[in-house]
Amino acid sequence: MFSHSICSVALFILNIFVVPVHGTAAPTVSLPYGKFQGLTSAKITSYLGIPFARPPVGNLRFAPPQPPLAFKGIRNATSFGSACPQQNFTLPGLPGPETAGSEDCLFLNVFAPSSIAPGRLLPVVFWLYGGGFEDGDSATNPGDTIVNRSISLGNPVIYVSANYRLNAFGFLGGKEVKAAGIGNAGLRDQRFAMEWIQKYIREFGGDSAKVTLWGQSAGAVSIGLHMVVNNGRTNGLFRGAFMQSGSPPFLSDITTGQQYYDQLIINTGCTNASDTLACLRSVSADVLLNAVNVSPNLFSYQSMRLAWMPSVDGVFLTGNPQDSVADGNFAMLPLISGDCDDEGTLFSLSTLNITTNEEFLNYVHSNYLPDASDGDIRAVGMAYPDDVTKGPPFDTGPENALTPEYKRLSAFGGDYFFQGPRRFFLRAVAETQDVWAFLYKRGKTANGPLGAFHASDIPEFYGSGNADFIGTDALINFINNLNPNDHSLHNQSLLSAIAWPKWGTSSGSPPLLAFTDPAPNVSIISDTFRFEEMNLVIDLARKFP
Repeated sequence: MFSHSICSVALFILNIFVVPVHGTAAPTVSLPYGKFQGLTSAKITSYLGIPFARPPVGNLRFAPPQPPLAFKGIRNATSFGSACPQQNFTLPGLPGPETAGSEDCLFLNVFAPSSIAPGRLLPVVFWLYGGGFEDGDSATNPGDTIVNRSISLGNPVIYVSANYRLNAFGFLGGKEVKAAGIGNAGLRDQRFAMEWIQKYIREFGGDSAKVTLWGQSAGAVSIGLHMVVNNGRTNGLFRGAFMQSGSPPFLSDITTGQQYYDQLIINTGCTNASDTLACLRSVSADVLLNAVNVSPNLFSYQSMRLAWMPSVDGVFLTGNPQDSVADGNFAMLPLISGDCDDEGTLFSLSTLNITTNEEFLNYVHSNYLPDASDGDIRAVGMAYPDDVTKGPPFDTGPENALTPEYKRLSAFGGDYFFQGPRRFFLRAVAETQDVWAFLYKRGKTANGPLGAFHASDIPEFYGSGNADFIGTDALINFINNLNPNDHSLHNQSLLSAIAWPKWGTSSGSPPLLAFTDPAPNVSIISDTFRFEEMNLVIDLARKFP
């Protein structure tokens, strides 16, 4: 049962439900820097692998993205471009990325209805993939399922996805990086792709004034960060946000990544260089990626304490994002945010050697809260007791306890990195804008000790597999109307029978749309579970970022 579940996790993480695109027509779009030939299949026209920035190689490695190079003739845009360099996994049973990727990876993709009425411009959704800022690829989730469903609902949309740099290539830290003013290259790639959409999406039939950001995990975290950049001024880049398993996080200064920068210097042979940053730019991509793979990854013992992730660099991100949220310096626009019920299970598989109360407390203290007091750690121990019936997969009693501390670690990690930040964020934004929230609880039996694990909700919103389209239709409604509800679709959508109320604290019981077993069951529940526990982790996260 356990081995089967791990195989299922691998499929979800890699999202191996890619739908090949085959076409017969050859549409062409002309942009100022070149012409691209796409393809049309049935009701969808797609343009794949369009460069939105020049290859970030040589002196451009780690640097902010630059405009794409112009070319003559017509370039084929019928296959996805290369993924960015991918960091390997090390957890037994989980395969690493299928490809190492390439530095020439800043490509985007556009899926649009093949028939758009003359003069009509369609709303746009821009997808940002997850992967812990270590791996991920826009090719993993083609957008044809979204566009097809939007056409069938009579509310057509255009889907755009883009690659962004990852691990050290996109999120290098250290004092040298701060001095050069080049931090958060991966986030800057995302922003650059948003600017591309503003400039060129009209050529594909899209409305640049109606762009919704959509992301999962690291992609949702990224959206939260884009909502606080420039003190919340979006400059018209987007008007709504749809966030799965990610919220504005607690971030440290970019110099706290010095240990990983120094490790790269050693493992790339740059120790004796007078300019170590220039040396890192001069080594081959393979040498640099091999050095990256020596560093901890998302499935290493330190788990969600990532080696490579966004940080406060003083230029792109000028302050702790959660402070910005608390101060009201965020983009005030409609959004939807939600989590899986058992977010922490997947990330506790690398800590199965922690089996006692003392080991649990020591791990939380040393790995996540090194500056916390002994009293703070005792409070964590009381909030997340040594009781296997209280951990995820929630609602399964004593079952699925892979070790005496597995469910306890999963409960703390899921609340500390996902549920707590979501609730903190919603409490702030609900004061100024329309927000909705959900909880994905499906898979409690089918997925064994993983339950409703991180990323298991992706098919629900992509409308893939045996889709009931409730989540997909909510997304499409939101892209069109900035509201997931649309009861005019009662003959076509199960969602039309559901009243999804806005999240708010006025009643004391903010509502969540809960996806429950068996599909297509859903219900409205209160977002008050583990109230005191989450208040504790929110306070600790803000006190010890």
